[in-house]
Parts: sequence; structure tokens; C-alpha cells
Amino acid sequence: MRIEDIRPAEGSTKNKKRVGRGVGSGHGKTSCKGHKGQKARSGGQKGAGFEGGQMPLQRRIPKRGFKNHFKTEFAIINLDAIDAMKDDAVVTPELLVEKGVIKDVKDGIKVLGNGSIQRPVTIKAHAFSAAATAKIEAAGGKTEVI
Repeated sequence: MRIEDIRPAEGSTKNKKRVGRGVGSGHGKTSCKGHKGQKARSGGQKGAGFEGGQMPLQRRIPKRGFKNHFKTEFAIINLDAIDAMKDDAVVTPELLVEKGVIKDVKDGIKVLGNGSIQRPVTIKAHAFSAAATAKIEAAGGKTEVI
């Protein structure tokens, strides 16, 4: 919906105020703006954040920090969560989302080495920690970087 699409309610008899259309209209001469002054001028309202000439709050507060827009944010999963999935020989990101182990893949999945894994399993993920790779291969499994 846009501002030009707005229409009065069905059955409404209210007329819009037509200002500056002669003295007899009741809204002529100064067009309901009073006499002179800032608020009588076109564009006379001050913008959001204006504090009467005082330095506005958004300029008084110091800027802090940095947001890296190029950062890759991984969804992490530990080996103990993979070990709990007993019946799966191949673990993929789609399977993890389907089983509800992770909610969102984000920029990829990274497997971390917290916990242990007791069975050989093939894990397909975007990144692996060194500890996770060592534990998976020690259990007879394989790691595949997608």
C-alpha cells in the first residue's frame, strides 16, 4: 500500500480540508498556519532528532565498534551431537536441519571436536576443526569439505 492508494472509508461523508481557497472558506489567507514564523513557512518543521540547536543525542554519543559485513558465520555442531544420531552413516547439512539438530545452516556448518565419536561416520560439512578431524579419523570415519 502506498500513500496515493489511501481512500476514505466506505460511506464516509467527511470532506478533506481545502486550505488557501479564499477568505470565505474559513481556511483562506494564511491557510490555517497563523502569522509568520518558522512553522508558517514551507518545510518549516524540524527533522527527527532536532533538539533546538543543542547537539543531538546521536551526535553526542561516541561511535563504538566495527561490523564486518564479509564475515562468514558458521552454524557449529559438536561431535557428541553427531554421535547421538545413531542410525546415520552419512551426515549432511540437510540431514542436520531435518532432524532439528541445527535450525539454520547460515554461511555453512563447522564441526568442532567437543565430545567423542564411537562409530565410523562420513561427515559432509563446510569446515572442520583440527581436533574434530583427528577424532573422526581415529574412529574410522571420513570428513568431506563441501
